[in-house]
Amino acid sequence: MMEHPAAGYRKIFETVEELNEPIPAEVKDFSSTLQTGEFAKHGPFMTGSLPEYLEDLIIDVCWQKTAALLVISAGEHTVSVCRFIRTDAYVRAMAENRVVITEFGTAAYPDPCKNIFSRFFTYFRGIEVTDNCLVNVYPIGEDFYAVTETNYITKVDPDSLETLQKVDLCKYLSINGVTAHPHIEADGTVYNIGNCFGKNMSLAYNIIKIPPAQPDKSDPIEKSQVVVQLPSSERMKPSYMHSFGITESYFVFVEQPVKINLLKFLSAWSVRGATYMDCFESNETLGTWFHLATKEPAGYMKSHKYRTSAFNLFHHINAYEDQGFIVVDLCTWKGHDFVYNYLYLANLREEWEEVKKAAMRAPQPEVRRYVLPLDLHRGKNLVSLPYTTATAVLHSDGTVWLEPEVLFSGPRQAFEFPQINYSRCCGKMYSFAYGLGLNHFIPDRIVKLNVQTKETWVWQEEDCYPSEPLFVPTPGATEEDEGVLLSIVVKPGSERPGFLLVLDAMKLTELARAEVNTIIPVTLHGMYKPPPPP
Repeated sequence: MMEHPAAGYRKIFETVEELNEPIPAEVKDFSSTLQTGEFAKHGPFMTGSLPEYLEDLIIDVCWQKTAALLVISAGEHTVSVCRFIRTDAYVRAMAENRVVITEFGTAAYPDPCKNIFSRFFTYFRGIEVTDNCLVNVYPIGEDFYAVTETNYITKVDPDSLETLQKVDLCKYLSINGVTAHPHIEADGTVYNIGNCFGKNMSLAYNIIKIPPAQPDKSDPIEKSQVVVQLPSSERMKPSYMHSFGITESYFVFVEQPVKINLLKFLSAWSVRGATYMDCFESNETLGTWFHLATKEPAGYMKSHKYRTSAFNLFHHINAYEDQGFIVVDLCTWKGHDFVYNYLYLANLREEWEEVKKAAMRAPQPEVRRYVLPLDLHRGKNLVSLPYTTATAVLHSDGTVWLEPEVLFSGPRQAFEFPQINYSRCCGKMYSFAYGLGLNHFIPDRIVKLNVQTKETWVWQEEDCYPSEPLFVPTPGATEEDEGVLLSIVVKPGSERPGFLLVLDAMKLTELARAEVNTIIPVTLHGMYKPPPPP
């Protein structure tokens, strides 16, 4: 476990300026066999240039892109570009120098020029949902969209990073918002999940499908559809969701005990200072529910009721079918206490000893494997797969109680932001996962995990703070882990404090780095865009 008493990690939570003109990178290349391409990372890049009350959870958005950052040969320069997405949330905040639209953890601040009566009536105009698309980016058809967890997505130009179009998914689908982690099939079909109003005005969850690029060049979003609806265990309290699972034949949705109190949500905007975070509540007695739905034909499997103890969940690693079972691998946080309660910027910018104390109080991380039997019968343990210790027991009320196998665990050491060889292994049996190692919430290493043997490999360098590692397979690869990992790393205090790190995905050894003379704060998720075919 590495200590960080100098608190250099604070630099990754600072605001940066836009880089409208490409800046060259100094390439330290240890291999001349790397392919070209474009690597885009996404995250909250503005936290301090607006007034102090904005310094909360995630404030505003910048899209940071490194064009052709994968090295063709030794000595060839790469470039970095950084642009803010011109969402309504960003434009209005910059114009008025205040948060105008309430964010996830930051309340809209009243216009100081308005008197108390006009402010009062403003609070009752209804909910204005943010379009602050700061979490992820993915393709839909031939276009690319920046996304968050609301109903708004933003089309961007992947080359110039220009903001092109704001899209409201509610115009096409019955959803209140969608997750930031869709699943994309080989043909470009996009699946996602969001909550909605179901029968009798109760909350439910809709799995949606966006078709691939259309032969007539029409917008695939216009042909979106709901494929199946899943019930909510509480009528007016949908579960918080950030991702979901998919196999070759099934959808897997984990309904965790962290809930959105809808009545509180609808009334929160009439109270000054309320945010999305104020509308969450959690109850350990609810436990965690696993829901299954078939893909073809789409249908909810209401007779299969899987339950386990309470945990927080942000990221699914992978899910697959094997011998009549569905194996689901997750990055969990023990208990019902919402992890986001500990991720305010004020907490993460504390001195190292204070950061560690807060992490001690927070839910503890664990990579878990759950196994869901499709054939339900009475018995002590329904799981017969020889390679896992996970269990499933059918209770008299018809529910199946699940106990997991722990694949990775360490005190306050998280394996998060997981990646796999997605094009080859999504929804299929696999061996390797790659993740960002969080040390008391501070990202200070990259980890490779063999989910079969539990063996781990680690890349770590003193005073270096990496981001989510993206796996890029070697063209024509025969092995699952044959490829490279890409991560944006911040090294505060060095001559060139930001660099793209290229690791051998098999050995987790460094192949190259491309350094730029600028600080790059923490990034969340991203994507790799391969070069067009010759």
